[in-house]
Amino acid sequence: MQTTFTPEQLADSATRRSNEILRSCVHCGFCTATCPTYQVLGDELDSPRGRIYLIKDMLENDKVPDEATVRHIDRCLGCLSCMSTCPSGVDYMHLVDHARSYIEEKYERPLRDRLLRGLLAWILPYPGRFRLALMGARLARPFRRLLPDERLRAMIDMAPAATPAPSPNDAPQVFPAQGVRRKRVALLIGCAQRALNTDINDATIRLLRRLGCEVVVPKGLGCCGALPQHMGKEEQAHGLAANNIRALMAEVKGQGLDAVIINTSGCGTTVKDYGQMFRDGPLAQDAAKVAALAKDVTEFVATLGLGPASNAVPLRVAYHSACSLQHGQQIKATPKELLSAAGFTVVEPRNGHLCCGSAGTYNLLQPKISAELKARKVETLEELKPDVISAGNIGCMMQIGSATGVPVIHTVELLDWATGGPKPRALTSRAAA
Repeated sequence: MQTTFTPEQLADSATRRSNEILRSCVHCGFCTATCPTYQVLGDELDSPRGRIYLIKDMLENDKVPDEATVRHIDRCLGCLSCMSTCPSGVDYMHLVDHARSYIEEKYERPLRDRLLRGLLAWILPYPGRFRLALMGARLARPFRRLLPDERLRAMIDMAPAATPAPSPNDAPQVFPAQGVRRKRVALLIGCAQRALNTDINDATIRLLRRLGCEVVVPKGLGCCGALPQHMGKEEQAHGLAANNIRALMAEVKGQGLDAVIINTSGCGTTVKDYGQMFRDGPLAQDAAKVAALAKDVTEFVATLGLGPASNAVPLRVAYHSACSLQHGQQIKATPKELLSAAGFTVVEPRNGHLCCGSAGTYNLLQPKISAELKARKVETLEELKPDVISAGNIGCMMQIGSATGVPVIHTVELLDWATGGPKPRALTSRAAA
């Protein structure tokens, strides 16, 4: 794609990078075949190729974004399926990130949108606030029909019936390895996950300790920055990320770390991008170090070897591959191989490359499109007749679990159970029911 940015525009590193990305696009349109929003809406401007044209025009001409441009870019899930498909290697992730931050800076959204997006950015990255918001959503459920905005109704609908008590394992501490210590790792404990499902971190710690890892929860860890980043709130996202980099580097420079373990794949994609995020600043070296250490929990467990599956139960597991794992991190076979090694029968849905519609805050900000994608995903999963649905991302788990009676369990919980851990609570609750 030919571009005409001026030397003055290219002096900005973000614009310079976007120019490189735009020039790599050859207009082939392969991305449209795997774009979920194009599948649902059928509009070229709701495909990666269409959005690339809009972004080029907006950035190249220093335009104040218009309502139509913002609408089409807002509809992008950020699922990155287009990046798996693109034969030219177009770095769409960083292009759309730049577009979102540009819109946030230049475009004045309607007051209701500004308030809603500001509220989400103020609540979701902070577990304490999120817990209070979930309580409020449950109290508001009888009055949901009176709410004027479908997005507010979607937020109430997504709130679970109960919120688990905070886990003591999320406090800063060190968990010693069982037996001989093989590795020393830090666990990114997340933000929304700590309010929605504490079992995931607990299972991760048990499994890693069993495999000979000393697990550290460093002081000062919080949200990775992904949630505000998706909304174009770059300053907040970078502030949260910088806090994590400092907390993790304190461990690196202290007793050292072999890896930073992440069990929410959306966070993993973001942390692995810290080097790019801070490439021009004083944290560049530390950010690159943390990004290099970042590993999805399944990616890391595969390097250690799962060990004997003493509790193996031959359940039929439908594996949902989170977009941030299969497209963002290009981790596709490893989780399935581990589940098979743990004694489960693993099956995959058709169109497994398509998003479930969760995508960070997408299911709250674009509820209609999200609901259509959720219905399609649940249909393809349920037709497999599984005993369990497995996923590696809390957002996907909440999205799919809100529309099916099949237990939805994190992959690491199943691996922990098969190798000596407790039966996942979702299965125990189902048996009791």
